[in-house]
Amino acid sequence: MEFKSQVGSSFGNNFNNRAEESIGSAHDFWTAYRERAFGDIPRPFLGWIMLVEDAPGSRSPVRDTAPHFPVFPEFREACYIERYHVLCRKLMHESLYTSAASLASPRTAIKNGAYVSEDEMTSLRSFVTTFAGHIAAAAMK
Repeated sequence: MEFKSQVGSSFGNNFNNRAEESIGSAHDFWTAYRERAFGDIPRPFLGWIMLVEDAPGSRSPVRDTAPHFPVFPEFREACYIERYHVLCRKLMHESLYTSAASLASPRTAIKNGAYVSEDEMTSLRSFVTTFAGHIAAAAMK
């Protein structure tokens, strides 16, 4: 499992870096698994959780300046919180991660633990449920 967070004003560079890291780490892991670097084991659970500061900078639509290629529709006018949500969905659809969660939380949440998810698929509840199912299946063997 990998846990990442994003706080502060430099959302643009950090989003690109986190996306590249998540994809690269998963490819490295699954290559090692395919080559049996961990031995001959059942398919492991691979999880990725992103916690983003819920702030004006992470909720403002991102200007898309792509001179060479069109921007995919799901990224047009999307804020960084929405972009992390899309990233998590794509990480799962591509089977790079068994489960991925995208959470947004304001700095004031240190007092009450408040957070939100964009939808159920990338929620903490779905992440934990999927992980619990993986554990239960492994325990049955």
